[in-house]
Amino acid sequence: MALVAPDRSQRAERDGPAAAASAGRPLGAPGADLELADWRRQVGQLYAAVRAERDPERGHARWRAGRDRLLREHPQSPLAADDPFRESGVPYWPYDPGLRFELSPRQAGERLALGLATGDGETTVLRLVGWLDIPAPVEATVALWWLDQYGGGLFLPLRDGTAGSTTYGGGRYVLDGAKGADLGGDHRSIVVDLNFSYHPSCRYSSDWRCPLAPEQSRIATDVRAGERLAHR
Repeated sequence: MALVAPDRSQRAERDGPAAAASAGRPLGAPGADLELADWRRQVGQLYAAVRAERDPERGHARWRAGRDRLLREHPQSPLAADDPFRESGVPYWPYDPGLRFELSPRQAGERLALGLATGDGETTVLRLVGWLDIPAPVEATVALWWLDQYGGGLFLPLRDGTAGSTTYGGGRYVLDGAKGADLGGDHRSIVVDLNFSYHPSCRYSSDWRCPLAPEQSRIATDVRAGERLAHR
């Protein structure tokens, strides 16, 4: 498998708290690790509830409420203590049912892996699973990745035409299987609902490290769904 050198101009970091997250804790204290484990547990439970909801729009409302609760209350929240989003909730576009798809990845046709530098001499490797052809109104093709690490997971970052204006310049995540952010599917296809696009933690704090959308995950179309930078 060929390893492609990472684009050093990107902030390509693995999502998770940096050293500052455990500031003030005794060396070897398990608190931060247990907090992160609980964050992942709660995210996984939230997405399981979303998948169980028969109405995708109601599932989306449940996801928003659950995510706002985690960002407001959880010790692993990337929001600063005085961030107004703790009170208002993070902003989203209204749910658009036309941006929910069930897609079967098209065969990659090549063996491709990207190494994304995470700082401190570490690298996150993304392995190409296949290509997702997203129909109208998006009409674009993006890469579906596998996080090539212990446990792994499907990973679908997306940097669309709104990046740098109404959404974070580094892009958003649609799926992150390592964190339990999974909208469902089976052994042939996956649910890709762009209304569930959300900002990685590093949008809110430099203490978090996130792999951002590589070239194969960038499209020109504006995706006005999911999380946005500001309330209207």
